[in-house]
Amino acid sequence: MTKKIRVRYAPSPTGNLHIGNARTALFNYLFARHNDGEFIIRTEDTDQKRNLEHGEESQLQNLAWLGMDWDEGPDKPGKFGPYRQSERQHIYDPLVDQLLLSNRAYKCYCNEEELETEREQQRARGEMPHYGGKCANLTPSQQAEKEAQGITPVIRFRVPIENTYTFDDIVKGPITFEASSVGGDYIIRKRDGFPTYNFAVAVDDHMMAITHILRGDDHIANTPKQMMIYEAFDWKIPTFGHMTLIINSETGKKLSKRDETILQFIEQYKDMGYLPEAMFNFITLLGWSPVGEDEIFSKDDLIKMFDPERLSKSPAAFDQKKLEWINNQYMKSADLDTVVALAAPHLVAAGKLPENPTEADSEYAKKLISLYHEQMSYAAEIVTLSEMFFTDELNLDAEAQEILAAETAPTVLAAFKEQLVAIEPFEEAEILSAIKAVQKETKIKGKNLYMAIRVAVSGQMHGPEIGKTIEVLGREKSLAHLNSVLDKM
Repeated sequence: MTKKIRVRYAPSPTGNLHIGNARTALFNYLFARHNDGEFIIRTEDTDQKRNLEHGEESQLQNLAWLGMDWDEGPDKPGKFGPYRQSERQHIYDPLVDQLLLSNRAYKCYCNEEELETEREQQRARGEMPHYGGKCANLTPSQQAEKEAQGITPVIRFRVPIENTYTFDDIVKGPITFEASSVGGDYIIRKRDGFPTYNFAVAVDDHMMAITHILRGDDHIANTPKQMMIYEAFDWKIPTFGHMTLIINSETGKKLSKRDETILQFIEQYKDMGYLPEAMFNFITLLGWSPVGEDEIFSKDDLIKMFDPERLSKSPAAFDQKKLEWINNQYMKSADLDTVVALAAPHLVAAGKLPENPTEADSEYAKKLISLYHEQMSYAAEIVTLSEMFFTDELNLDAEAQEILAAETAPTVLAAFKEQLVAIEPFEEAEILSAIKAVQKETKIKGKNLYMAIRVAVSGQMHGPEIGKTIEVLGREKSLAHLNSVLDKM
């Protein structure tokens, strides 16, 4: 019987959910759900200095917002817990002791100053810095002497220097490392008693029965160190898959947290009013491609289709414009109430709407936002898109001024002003009837009619349907804009 697939996403609670980490979680989630397997969340929180108070909570909330659920985790205890590394000391310590007894590990008393001196000497000789093994063969009496001085040792794993490690990567194919390339005997337990990443992750993946490890290819160099731990305990090695890096499509450079040209945290997109379904769709396409040309898929579609064989071997380009396009497709499909709920808070934050709206305010907001329902790439965009509804002065560009400079413009606008005063009720159908009346009266039609009215009332060459625009602007503001233009003619 085939072993049930179990995969994990193991964040450090040191910050918000990054796009790259979200992709790692998402690919693991899709792989598990596609194979009727199990998706586990494990918090790697042994770096106590960097942990944020609400770091874990933020990670879990953002994963849930994206549409992922998990079978086990810090908030969903299972038989393989605890699911925080800081709570698994009782698991790590006996295994470290076992490695010490079998001479696969040893105590190291070197301080940072000694280690840095050693590294400088190695660089001067043209060598790659590595631990030279100064404490590798201390006698019990030498160790006792060090501890009598009050020195707390770290524990180093004794690298089998003659070994070669090969694994068949799901994404990249066969990869081979010489043990000599890992930088010497490495630390598996720090002075504070906590395990290091490469030891804890190997122990946890084994103890939690993880079958497949899908992660970013910045972890490739860690893989042989983890394989050494598996080998030392005679454990079965899981299947590895290392996904290519995400790059900035504009610069071609690796996505870096210092790159301020791209918003890189899920929280930021959530705050800007992106839809979680769109983010789920977009992130899945960062380094994975479906069969065919389609790019818009539901979560269920992606679960059904997900095949790790289609993970890309080339870097994944983060294209902000593509994300906006995908989110726009979802915005168009969303019902108006959903879009209003996303967009209205941005108008409130910008001071365009009151914080405690009346029923009339809410109705106005709904009408306003409906004008841009199909145009918005994300909800925060409503503030700039709807600017004309909140300004008293029209700012006409050269193209708009050219429209108003037409010989027929004063005639059209004067006639429309008369109609505008009398429209009742002030709604789209009656506004369009008024424009038709102007056409009939002046015999002017097409661009010379509609564009002159649009520019004079809204100040813009393009925008939502003219009847709806004027209705939402309201009679008073529409007349004010129109009079302002007529006064300058």
